[in-house]
Amino acid sequence: MAQSRRRFTPEYKDEAVKLVLDSGRPVSAVAKDLGINEGTLGTWVAAWRRAHENSEDEPLTMSERARLRELEKENRELRMEREFLSKAAAFFAQRHQ
Repeated sequence: MAQSRRRFTPEYKDEAVKLVLDSGRPVSAVAKDLGINEGTLGTWVAAWRRAHENSEDEPLTMSERARLRELEKENRELRMEREFLSKAAAFFAQRHQ
């Protein structure tokens, strides 16, 4: 019985490649977690690296990645707080009219 080929969206491929590059984990481990063939993911990573080899941006170090994650988390929290405070201000403004 022949297996049908799975098709992956470009967004899925990009996210899978990002998992390999950002986590520093081996392609085989990420592929296993995602349930895809190691060779397929390896091909995607190699294609990404070829496409970005002339990029002047150097890959982030582990500490830079950690700091970036911290800042992104802080940014999300601040946005939630701002949204809450603006809703609270609108609520109290209505009560005092």
